[in-house]
Amino acid sequence: MQTQITELFGLLIYTEKGMFVGEVEDVVIDVDNKKMDAIVVGKVNDQLVDLKNFKGLKIPYRIISAIDDIVLIRHLPGAFSQSAPME
Repeated sequence: MQTQITELFGLLIYTEKGMFVGEVEDVVIDVDNKKMDAIVVGKVNDQLVDLKNFKGLKIPYRIISAIDDIVLIRHLPGAFSQSAPME
């Protein structure tokens, strides 16, 4: 499936377990290898991270499970706090 990169901006990002992560703010491209390297998450769910002045998160393309109406990423145990509610 081919998608324009601009169609990704603003998509909501969830883990496979339904945890809201944030929304796609930007895309990192590996120009030399002509492939998407990562997505940059903006409006990060502040209940997922415990960092002061945290503005964003970069998710490697390899952990993205699916992209359609939302972006679905693999749930990585320990990557996010356990107490974060679903949005």
